[in-house]
Amino acid sequence: MIKLNDIVEELKTLPPERLERAADYIHRLNFASRQERKAALQRTAGSLTNEEADELARIIQQGCEAGR
Repeated sequence: MIKLNDIVEELKTLPPERLERAADYIHRLNFASRQERKAALQRTAGSLTNEEADELARIIQQGCEAGR
């Protein structure tokens, strides 16, 4: 996997018009990712009962405490 520093170094070598295209592409990827997360949240919002949500919160809390 390419590391962020390697990507930055490659970006530094691009001519301005290609750098602009790269920045535009990165922005679109980031925007699409946010839209996908938002859509997933909207699809699942309200799918748990209050009891199920309380149980899930308890399990998560226990898991977090066990990992300490």
